[in-house]
Amino acid sequence: MELNSFFKSIIDMDTAAVVICNTDHEIIYMNPAAVQRYVKWGGSALIGRSLLDCHNEESCKRIKQVTAWFAESPDNNRVHTFFNEKENKDVYMIALRNESGGLIGYYEKHEYRTRETAPFYEMK
Repeated sequence: MELNSFFKSIIDMDTAAVVICNTDHEIIYMNPAAVQRYVKWGGSALIGRSLLDCHNEESCKRIKQVTAWFAESPDNNRVHTFFNEKENKDVYMIALRNESGGLIGYYEKHEYRTRETAPFYEMK
């Protein structure tokens, strides 16, 4: 069975925005939550564009610094980039690697701290 369909489904069902970039900083995939979150900046039209075009000079410097660190070692895989107080979440850059540990890209991971308020097992 092809695992790629399962992995894509995991990303697509996530309620957090997931934007995946290759090592050239090109946006190669956005899950539906990311398309919706970034709709005022172009949504799915951002796919194929450079992530660096979407950030200020300081942020671009940091992104390049982190990806260089990722490339130094297959053990360098996660960097806490900031805390978004308004949305009560931590944000990380995560390395994406091939089977031999080579860096193939990265994505931004959002970890929300706000406790879920929906009732358990609510199915609507």
